[in-house]
Amino acid sequence: MADEDSLVSRKVAPEPELAPYQIEAARSSRSKCRTCRRKIEKGKLRLGILLEGPFGTGYLWHHLACAARQRLEDVEAAYAQKAFGEGLKVPPLSELQTLEEKAARARAERKEPPFVERAPTGRSKCKHCGEPIGKDDLRVALAREVAFGSQVRTSAVNVHVGCVVDEIDTEDCATDIDGFGAALRQNSDDASLAEEALAAIGVLDDWPPSDK
Repeated sequence: MADEDSLVSRKVAPEPELAPYQIEAARSSRSKCRTCRRKIEKGKLRLGILLEGPFGTGYLWHHLACAARQRLEDVEAAYAQKAFGEGLKVPPLSELQTLEEKAARARAERKEPPFVERAPTGRSKCKHCGEPIGKDDLRVALAREVAFGSQVRTSAVNVHVGCVVDEIDTEDCATDIDGFGAALRQNSDDASLAEEALAAIGVLDDWPPSDK
């Protein structure tokens, strides 16, 4: 039986200090990527970024590729610190830097809402009413504020032409009614689609409705 002194020493032994970064193959499929919010499958490379909070210290996990696209500085720091076990096959840093460059170009080229386009498939759903948007139907992209913990981000959501007015009237919609028509024409690739959508929406020409 262990003596009392050894039991006490085990109780008060300090926990091992965690490194600022950890790159590893996911040991299970239970963690979620903090960048894309999708599950990290077992065996996939993931980057852990150390977080010290009021409830303890631990890693926030990201797919390594997702981290490269959004948090390249952390990936570069992890590589500089060799934050991965010997024998783990990791991609060259130059490959991950290329991912970030492509993501940056895509962000620069991304269209700003509002804009209108024809749905390329019938798989998408209107973010206002929840009903499917048929293939080749007009769909309008509006800006919506989405809360992630203490942060608020603005993302584009697709809605039916007939749902535009009701969606703009919601609290979370970040698309202004003022200048909507001009913005839709400017941001849409096809001017004729913009005019078709505006004709269908119609009521925006007299917003807010006058009391008669």
